[in-house]
Amino acid sequence: MDLATYSYYFLAVSAAMFCIGVVGVLTKRNAIIVFMCVELMLNAVNLSMVTFSRIHNNAAGTMFVFFVMCVAAAEAVVGLAIIIALFRNKQDIDINNVNLFKW
Repeated sequence: MDLATYSYYFLAVSAAMFCIGVVGVLTKRNAIIVFMCVELMLNAVNLSMVTFSRIHNNAAGTMFVFFVMCVAAAEAVVGLAIIIALFRNKQDIDINNVNLFKW
């Protein structure tokens, strides 16, 4: 098999991962599951960027993946801190019950 055939497989896996993440964000109410689905979507985008970078023999996509991974790590730290603070205050992590910032 050549590179183009493998690329279609990687892009199909990336699309499936992104769709699963979107469905999880739109349907789940648990904040941790929503958080993990966002991470899944970020990793799907990373996989597609690496695939396109490999197809075009350009390292820019791979380098951009490192930037996205850094942003995802920072997002994970801030997101988990918010979820822990929310759980300490409300004893619940259902996103429908979050109204701390409402007047």
